[in-house]
Amino acid sequence: MGRLFAISLEGNVYSCKHCKTHLALVDDILSKSFHCRHGKAYLFRNVVNVTLGEKEERIMITGLHTVADIFCVSCGSMVGWRYEAAQEKSQKYKEGKFILERFQILGPDGSNTR
Repeated sequence: MGRLFAISLEGNVYSCKHCKTHLALVDDILSKSFHCRHGKAYLFRNVVNVTLGEKEERIMITGLHTVADIFCVSCGSMVGWRYEAAQEKSQKYKEGKFILERFQILGPDGSNTR
């Protein structure tokens, strides 16, 4: 197995709740109004230290989307997904953006409250 290089972020960060690997900056949050099957989810413009799973089509509350699950590069936990494509014109703004499921991440204060 190769050597793991994880990016360390400066400032207020969200991290993996399992291994505390940095995932995103507070400044990259676009919306806190998203939901996943386990509760709250946040939309980010950028995340780091994740790998992409296979693309698949999912029917969500807002319509049909092509998404790829994202996994923590350090521990392999599924932490959210990336929007690859949206079918509805009104949902195109999500393309290329990331969802982090709140119950899978720690906030800047170390909490994982939903």
